[in-house]
Amino acid sequence: MEQLVISDFKLGIIAGGQLGKMLALAASNWDIKTYILDPDENCPAASCATHFIKGNHHNFDDVFNFGKKVDMITFEIENVNIDALKKLKKEGTKIFPEPETLELIKDKALQKEFYSLNCIPSAEFKVYTTKEEIIDAIQKETIKLPFVQKLRTGGYDGKGVAVIKTKTDVINLVDGSSIIEESISIKKEISVIVARNSNGEIKCFPPVEMEFNPTANLVEMLICPASISESIEVQAKKLATLIISKLNFIGLLALEMFIDQQNKIWINEIAPRPHNSGHHTIESIITSQFEQLLRAIFNFPLGSTHLKMPSVMINLLGEQGYAGKAKYEGLTEVMAIEGVKIHLYGKKTTKPFRKMGHVTILSHTIEDAKHKAKSVKQKLKIKS
Repeated sequence: MEQLVISDFKLGIIAGGQLGKMLALAASNWDIKTYILDPDENCPAASCATHFIKGNHHNFDDVFNFGKKVDMITFEIENVNIDALKKLKKEGTKIFPEPETLELIKDKALQKEFYSLNCIPSAEFKVYTTKEEIIDAIQKETIKLPFVQKLRTGGYDGKGVAVIKTKTDVINLVDGSSIIEESISIKKEISVIVARNSNGEIKCFPPVEMEFNPTANLVEMLICPASISESIEVQAKKLATLIISKLNFIGLLALEMFIDQQNKIWINEIAPRPHNSGHHTIESIITSQFEQLLRAIFNFPLGSTHLKMPSVMINLLGEQGYAGKAKYEGLTEVMAIEGVKIHLYGKKTTKPFRKMGHVTILSHTIEDAKHKAKSVKQKLKIKS
């Protein structure tokens, strides 16, 4: 058997936010050397990776030179210089997911075209180059209200998205090349994380239910397992399996889905990396999403996705009205609650709605976990 995980194996992780940090921590269990590329030497992953390299993931030379230092590259962000990755791949560097797949997924218009070509249910869409084109289309009634606008590239954590319900909401339109999606009457939002290795083995994690902060458009609470029927769970996993297979994708893929009022499933969008909706897996699933990514890209057998215990995860967001050096209030009180697992990302400064950490609450029932989650939200505050 080929020995891949050895003490001098160098895994390159592009971007060093909280996802990079948690991936580096998982890799350390297998004695993998991790190299992080990030423009900020104080990024969360810098303190736990083997080597930190300062550089911009948008810059060709930074990405290319970084790639020459490592044996394999993976990502915690999809908005990366694709040309540099393609050259590295041509010269023999292992890259998962592959640059061509990353190029498709990072552009929401190309994502939507992929769904259309493969008969995957997703909201109808149109592509516009500027905000002015969208306003003109609204006036000519070629766009029907309500709708959702998403920037083609660069959006994350609710940024680059505008929900337009009435003509007065037009002031919220984002400028730049974007897609316009028909609004779906949503009953629930769920996420399915799926992994695939080079042997074609595929495993799905249990679907999770997502509740969003209406102001920041960020996931505020995540519930596992989702309160959905067995038939919907089967359909969601089949869709995830279909998409990862059609993409010939190696690694970890997160799929955000809508369930409408008629219980039909629609794909919202996908992310080619570990995802906020999978953080609970560190404690509540036998194999975490981070270990599963490593198993997939090293072509090891995929780990069990069996649920150990129901859980609720909440994001720790910077409080409104505070910006500056982060201070945590209520840690002692929260740590006294049974089943509470706290993850602080190590970001030095806070600002409103910035993701500063997450808390997973384990319990034998979802109702009890939700009750404890509400208590955590009330007690644990991030201020400056």
